[in-house]
Amino acid sequence: MKIVIASDHAGYFLKEKIKDFLDKEGYEVIDVGTYSTVSVDYPEYGYKAIEKILKGEADKGILICGTGLGMSIVANRFPKIRAALCHEPFSAQMARRHNDANVLALGGRLIGDGMAIEIVKTFLSTEFEKGRHERRINLIEELSNLKPK
Repeated sequence: MKIVIASDHAGYFLKEKIKDFLDKEGYEVIDVGTYSTVSVDYPEYGYKAIEKILKGEADKGILICGTGLGMSIVANRFPKIRAALCHEPFSAQMARRHNDANVLALGGRLIGDGMAIEIVKTFLSTEFEKGRHERRINLIEELSNLKPK
């Protein structure tokens, strides 16, 4: 599985820890930056990751900023992207099982390395249940294409 990962300056250290974990677990990791703690604009890095998913160059994404909020907002602006901001493993599990989330957003200033790794493990190992949830995912896509009346 190919995982694209991105962060801003506030998520840089957590990105590096998660990247090491993913490498050790045998995932193919595509790191689109940032590559230091120098201040950057998170939307640019969120977009770089989303672009890889939309082009089929990555299967899932992990986006990290200070709170995870900004990255999740950026990601969810794009059709076919379902980003979930998670602070513990249960949310990550439900995001995959019921929402078929394909992007995980994390807050580098809010959660520790150990918790982040557990969230990532859960996110990547949980399958989408389909069934009634698939109908709802399809409805989200349909509604996102409507124009306000």
